Amino acid sequence: MNENLFASFITPTMMGLPIVILIVLFPNILFPSPNRLINNRFVSLQQWLIQLILKQMMMMHNLKGRTWSLMLISLILFIGSTNLLGLLPHSFTPTTQLSMNLGMAIPLWAGAVITGFRHKTKASLAHFLPQGTPVPLIPMLIIIETISLFIQPMALAVRLTANITAGHLLMHLIGGATLVLTSISPPTAMITFIILILLTMLEFAVALIQAYVFTLLVSLYLHDNT
Repeated sequence: MNENLFASFITPTMMGLPIVILIVLFPNILFPSPNRLINNRFVSLQQWLIQLILKQMMMMHNLKGRTWSLMLISLILFIGSTNLLGLLPHSFTPTTQLSMNLGMAIPLWAGAVITGFRHKTKASLAHFLPQGTPVPLIPMLIIIETISLFIQPMALAVRLTANITAGHLLMHLIGGATLVLTSISPPTAMITFIILILLTMLEFAVALIQAYVFTLLVSLYLHDNT
């Protein structure tokens, strides 16, 4: 049990060079472009799921918001596949890095906000001051609404990072406890092993749910600004 608890979150290197770029690009292999007249079952299932998710997210958008459909579906596929691949043993999960999640959240949030200020200037500015606000509270409310606006990308990134990191740490701790209890108390080790299996199943669900939540919130920010 001398292993560092956070060793799995350290950026992997090969010959002294970080290979996180290769890890980030690896999920693209899982979604090949169909080049046949009749697709196989795996590609057909992928296309059906993509169309279902895309229809669900684009339902509330107007024509201007639907121009982001390719960006949003690429985002949810990337985050979901990265989270799932990170559950494999001895693998690295890029979405546990706050810097990477901020790198996804800030440009998407900024693009949505800039789109709103460009096409709906009055409506975007009206969000800073609710209608019917008493005059003495106007400066304070403007400051509060400005802070809440700029904290949105941070909330996106921290939510994804915290959920994925917490799940991996919990699996690591329960797995280590199971290994230690194997030689001390086999019945107790069996119970913790069952808990570990259930937790792993839960983490598969969390990996997909967090990808959907991240993309859905970006979609909601876009809907408010288009």
